[in-house]
Amino acid sequence: MDILIGTLIPFAGTVAGSAMVFFLKKNLSRSLQRSLTGFAAGVMVAASIWSLLIPAIDQSDSLGKLSFLPAFAGFWGGILFLLTLDSIIPHLHMNSEKSEGLKSKFKKTTMMVLAVTLHNIPEGMAVGVVFAGLLSGNANITTGGALALALGIAIQNFPEGAIISMPLYAQGRSRKRAFIDGALSGAVEPLGAALMIAFAGVLYNYMPFLLSLAAGAMLYVVVEELIPEMSEGEHSNIGVIMFAVGFSLMMTLDVALG
Repeated sequence: MDILIGTLIPFAGTVAGSAMVFFLKKNLSRSLQRSLTGFAAGVMVAASIWSLLIPAIDQSDSLGKLSFLPAFAGFWGGILFLLTLDSIIPHLHMNSEKSEGLKSKFKKTTMMVLAVTLHNIPEGMAVGVVFAGLLSGNANITTGGALALALGIAIQNFPEGAIISMPLYAQGRSRKRAFIDGALSGAVEPLGAALMIAFAGVLYNYMPFLLSLAAGAMLYVVVEELIPEMSEGEHSNIGVIMFAVGFSLMMTLDVALG
């Protein structure tokens, strides 16, 4: 039951955030968008370090001074994995007029949803890998630590849900359709998590590599997308402050619950 709840918690965060389209009358201001994006980036960086990279290195301590190797390889695997997806999937980042990925005839709103879906993939991987490790029983992962990661990602998914549903509504979609599209952008997370958990027994021997793979993928999203968005425009210090808030919160959750 804990595993089922844990895999659904991040998706619930996206759904709750997307539901803000029913309560807010206007699109989010640029300063608020920067604040929420900075917060999400801080959570993702802290989760990558405390919930993924450090456990990956700890699980490889039998290698002695080479215990960093699985984490090193996995980290680069995650970077290259997201780089490949980023180059293939047509998508459009927030406040950008130029799409990325392969050329397509998708509508602007569709590519905006794909952009959020793209960076939800590593989050689903992260939750799935951690709970797969918990299920295996031998990966030095506690229930509290796994739930801390799921809760942290859910918290940062809340503003992300609002960031995608509100602009969709502002561009002409109905509140209901904007909500559905925003919520669906997070559906890849429980699906990805369930896939990882389904192969928990097979994946156990590769757990350090997979933990750091998810970390590399998450950090790719932070550097390629979230940091530029939180820093754009004048007076962007709010993005940095909210980054620190998100980082501190996720670090606290991981240490306190783990």
